[in-house]
Amino acid sequence: MKLLVTGGLGFIGSNFIKYMLNKHRDIAIINVDKMSYGSNPANLKDLKTDRRYSFIKGDISDRRSVQKLISNVDAIVNMAAETHVDRSISDPLPFLLSNTIGVFNLLEAIRNVNSKIRLVQVSTDEVYGSILSGSFKENACLMPSNPYSASKASADMFCLAYYRTYNLNITVTRCTNNFGPYQFPEKFIPKTIIRASMNLKVPLYGSGANIRDWIYVVDHCEALEKVLFYGKAGEIYNISAENEYSNIEIVKMILEIMDKPEHLIKFVTDRPGHDMRYSLDSSKIRKELGWNPAHSFKEALEETINWYLENGWWWRPLATERILHSTPWKLKW
Repeated sequence: MKLLVTGGLGFIGSNFIKYMLNKHRDIAIINVDKMSYGSNPANLKDLKTDRRYSFIKGDISDRRSVQKLISNVDAIVNMAAETHVDRSISDPLPFLLSNTIGVFNLLEAIRNVNSKIRLVQVSTDEVYGSILSGSFKENACLMPSNPYSASKASADMFCLAYYRTYNLNITVTRCTNNFGPYQFPEKFIPKTIIRASMNLKVPLYGSGANIRDWIYVVDHCEALEKVLFYGKAGEIYNISAENEYSNIEIVKMILEIMDKPEHLIKFVTDRPGHDMRYSLDSSKIRKELGWNPAHSFKEALEETINWYLENGWWWRPLATERILHSTPWKLKW
């Protein structure tokens, strides 16, 4: 199989590429990434000598480039996206261009170049919006609360429309919050780890009561593999590990593991449109595709903390003053 992974220098993309190449000897991967702020070539530096891997600098919001990229591939896993909610509140336009127009370009290229190409659109639980009790199933209405989730929801709708209208081989996945090695330092868990390691205050929006469901990135990669090979066209698959914790619980866990005092926590003004709780019902992918998460949350969290503490060479160049010392959504990025 010749597989195109978009956004492969990012957090989930780089972990997915490593996972697939380690598990499958008969696969070749082309990684296309525009190398924006969330991209880091160091994530995949150990693949330079692997002949099954190649890298192309490109942007899926460039329609002509997309047509060239897909001309000789069997499948696409689309992870190219602007992903940080705070940035989308400050400046929504890049999210529209990458997350919606970029996906539209992929769909049009597949329709015009080779309609048999398999596409897995990697989306997010945030498209459903907040839920105070119970969990969202795949057929729930979409209620995005911020420009990021709105751009992803729009892309999902385009994918499903192109399946129905043009009979393209498209599947959509929606996953809960990921964590693990190589995650950009501005994200919640790595930012908490890094700031605590430097004995800096750890900012927490509002009262820290907002609840998220967390999944270790390797478990997400395995789920994507299942969907790529066995998922049905036109279907949506929720991916979750049922690790629901409030933000303040997560911070306290990290501080306890790192043996840091809780007085490092600093409550800051909440961001606009902050969803209270995300929760997904992932029974469909478990029953139909036989996927189950393999890692316990606390063990994976400990491994993640150790990775960041041992790999300062990786995150220090990315952990700028802006990321470490500011309330992101108030900034003009």
